Amino acid sequence: MSFPQRRMRRLRSSDAIRQLVSEVRLAPEDLIFPMFVTTRPDVREPLGALPGMMLLSGAPLAEEAKRLLEAGIRAVLLFAVLDEPEKEPEAGLSRSPRGPVQRAIESIKAAAPEMTVIADLCMCEYSTDGHCGVLRDGVIDNDLTLERLQPAAVSLAAAGADVVAPSGMMDGVVGALRSALDSAGMQRTLLMPYAAKYASSLYGPFKSATRSAPAESRHATHQLDPANLRQALEEIRLDLEEGADMLIVKPALGYLDVVAAARREFNAPIAAYQVSGEYNMIHAAAGGDEQALERLILEMLTCIKRAGADMIITYFAPLAARVLRV
Repeated sequence: MSFPQRRMRRLRSSDAIRQLVSEVRLAPEDLIFPMFVTTRPDVREPLGALPGMMLLSGAPLAEEAKRLLEAGIRAVLLFAVLDEPEKEPEAGLSRSPRGPVQRAIESIKAAAPEMTVIADLCMCEYSTDGHCGVLRDGVIDNDLTLERLQPAAVSLAAAGADVVAPSGMMDGVVGALRSALDSAGMQRTLLMPYAAKYASSLYGPFKSATRSAPAESRHATHQLDPANLRQALEEIRLDLEEGADMLIVKPALGYLDVVAAARREFNAPIAAYQVSGEYNMIHAAAGGDEQALERLILEMLTCIKRAGADMIITYFAPLAARVLRV
């Protein structure tokens, strides 16, 4: 059958029909909102590198968590922002009950117990050198880094984290953390590694916001080369074999082929991370037009989900949820 009997435009003739035949449904429950937290009490202050994003703690953090739940967002991803005097070579606050993420977890769980709290786990935000692992003689020591991350994961779980998300792309990290959590009686804590995290140039605003940019980057020695897809699938396979419950592909938009390939290859839940550079690029593309921004956000998030992501980590989550509920 060909034209004029088959007219594809009939399926796009009205908004009601377009929605009826839509292949992808985007909902607030699909979104995970990154939040930045500090040890300083009752903070709510702008993060200049990320327009509209806030550094939070205490009562303002608790209120924000309740607002997110009311908007239909049921999961947050926490990142620490330390003042320089709090950082140390051994990244001690990453595994301390007094750490910013541990305190934030307790605050959120007290205010909004239904919220799923995902705790990012990496040394870069806590260490004086800003590296994702322990630096020895100019090289990141993979296995020593795993030893440092194990008590940090247990500390986060003890504070109430539902999910621990190791983000440093260290070999064997999922198995090491699963062993540490299980030995501590925390078998119910999920692991959600950044299984396919690329050495991207799109992380700049985040690194600025978290004050965690190293003086000399070693990211290419542990994060994936943007040229490689097969390596990404192998990283995902290894993480799943070690006990990963969910996985993250990061960044999102330039790596939708990785999301799609992972979706075809594996049955595990997949999150795609729309990173800080993507966030700022979309703001720039909208040119200050609020309606254009809303259309762009929904378009980009829909494309990410169409590629195969079950969940999307995005700084646009509150705005997207509001638009979706109109």
